[in-house]
Amino acid sequence: MLIAQITDIHLGFDPDNPREFNRIRLDRTLAQLVHMEPRPDLLLATGDLVDRGDEKSYRHLKDAFSGLPFPVHMCLGNHDSRANFRKVFAGANFHGDHLQYEIAVGPLRLLVLDTLEEGRHGGAFDDVRAEWLNTRLSEKIDMPTIIVQHHPPVEVGIAWMNTDPREPWVARLAACLQGRDNVIAMLCGHVHRPIMSHWQGMAISICPATAPQVALNLNTIDPANPDNRDMIIADPPGYALHWWNGRELVSHFGAAEENETLARYDERMQLLVSRLVAERPKS
Repeated sequence: MLIAQITDIHLGFDPDNPREFNRIRLDRTLAQLVHMEPRPDLLLATGDLVDRGDEKSYRHLKDAFSGLPFPVHMCLGNHDSRANFRKVFAGANFHGDHLQYEIAVGPLRLLVLDTLEEGRHGGAFDDVRAEWLNTRLSEKIDMPTIIVQHHPPVEVGIAWMNTDPREPWVARLAACLQGRDNVIAMLCGHVHRPIMSHWQGMAISICPATAPQVALNLNTIDPANPDNRDMIIADPPGYALHWWNGRELVSHFGAAEENETLARYDERMQLLVSRLVAERPKS
């Protein structure tokens, strides 16, 4: 089972440009996912789908996703608008006012959460959303389950993008997940960087953005004193591949860019491959 993830697309940042930078980056990433072998079984788009929450940008997003050879499942981020998203994606799996739903993919179950509070940059998770999650987690308790949401509930060290662990929504989410042994991982976006962490007994994987990335700077930041640090950088658009091998979920991060090949699997490399395989236990 191979799950692809993209995040923080931010379509419509340059709304009147038919060759918008963020659309070019998105198209390049999707092309790489479509042509890779093995091809992903599905694609997760984990929030900040558009930049300004406008209906026109969601229509551009729908166009970008049309014709893909695998299903696309979306969640909402702090730049999104539920109302305009629903106008364009009328069949989306809302539970009441929130985009929360279950995806069954072979041996795995994905629970997509809505951490959007419109007008707020950080995450949110109220009692209504928590009740839905608790109900779903009390079902299929032996099935490996992955949580999918936009905002990570952990500090990442980049001061202006951090989640404060004292925020009430973090405690509410933690209470839902406490003691749930079948929840194996959480997949997030929001930070525009590839990051791995650990929380509530599970791995947290944060996907890099298809839009430009956030600069890696772990210094503290003073809101009253701009220090001219780099904040947004034009690193290549990124994606994640989450591979379920039947026992664990393994996450890889890639970039949609041309790479110089230094070695290929030819006769010169065949001896190395044979030796590595021979070291492994015989089935």
